[in-house]
Amino acid sequence: MRQGLTRRGTAGGLLLLLASITLAAQASDRVLYVTVFERDTYAPVTGLGPTDVVIREDGAAREVLRVDPATSPMPIAVIVDNSAGASATIPDLRRALATFLRDLDGIGPIALITVADRPTVHQDYTTNQEALQAAAGRIFAGPQSGATLLDALIEVNRGLEKRESDRAAVVVVTTENVEYSTRHYRDVLEGLQASGAVMHAIVYTNGGRLGLDDAARNRASVLDLGPKESGGIRFDVLTSMSYEAKLQDIARILTSQQRVVYSRPQRLLPPETIEVAAAKPGLTASGAPARGQAGK
Repeated sequence: MRQGLTRRGTAGGLLLLLASITLAAQASDRVLYVTVFERDTYAPVTGLGPTDVVIREDGAAREVLRVDPATSPMPIAVIVDNSAGASATIPDLRRALATFLRDLDGIGPIALITVADRPTVHQDYTTNQEALQAAAGRIFAGPQSGATLLDALIEVNRGLEKRESDRAAVVVVTTENVEYSTRHYRDVLEGLQASGAVMHAIVYTNGGRLGLDDAARNRASVLDLGPKESGGIRFDVLTSMSYEAKLQDIARILTSQQRVVYSRPQRLLPPETIEVAAAKPGLTASGAPARGQAGK
């Protein structure tokens, strides 16, 4: 009897070993672009290792294999509100953009898009700092114009979807303004997901009473859910003089991204949720899958 038990145990052990080998062979490496920063100051933390980042898919922990500084070019679309309702903020906006663009020098091509009356490519994607600085200095409010932020996001994300890069970002600087686009918020968010870009937003909450029409609700939903669902951050500011400081925070987050490689067991369906967190208390992590991997 003892011999029979030994045989059965050996066979069971072999089956378990073979199953483990098969699963290991079927596991695939996945990539996230992540920034870890201090929760209160937004100061990025560098020099990270595999034990500093926690990744879960549908609640299940995944093994982090390696963490390295991100080096691939990142196209960034900067969408700014220059409608009539934002007229008083334009001088602060121009100064803040000048600093922001300098801080991003070398990260990849940057485009400036304005939203007065219709989405307008104020400066197409370029790495030329002189051209970007000149474009920022030429931003003025459109007289008697309304904001078309949601239309701009649709068009920007369609453009980013066609660009060959494994990471991308959209940065929105806007007031709480009347929205003239007729887009549904879910269409905008689906476009953001398809592009694989991370959305960051700075919203000047001027305390004005906005309408509760469909356009206002759709705009509010995009500004709320866009950063959350894409792995970005939203900052609310009480004065446009805060634009510069918050854009500097976003620049530090973008330029301090880490390329995190982790292992995912073979599965028939992609995970519904991917969560990234910092292992140490007092730190926060944000980020998103490498473009082309989301939803797979």
